Amino acid sequence: MSEHPPLTGTPFQLLVWNALKEIPRGEVRTYKQLAVQIGRPQSIRAVANACGKNPYIVKIPCHRVIRSDGGLGGYSGPGGIEEKRRLLKQEGVNIPI
Repeated sequence: MSEHPPLTGTPFQLLVWNALKEIPRGEVRTYKQLAVQIGRPQSIRAVANACGKNPYIVKIPCHRVIRSDGGLGGYSGPGGIEEKRRLLKQEGVNIPI
């Protein structure tokens, strides 16, 4: 039996969530890089919104996505932005902003 039920979301959300799973531990991508990766380079805000709707925080590592200016952006998981910072630090990523 699967640990989680199958992902359900819009086709766009599923595209983003599957791309998130490809980001290696200890690395980050920007929302813009993720938009380009999925073939939707003008959909940066939509990518950020899809990250915010991620149903399996940590397992689908939306915490590995940051803003183009190096800032953390948002984090809708428990603990908010400080939890995102903690998760990244735990993976060896130091975000100064």
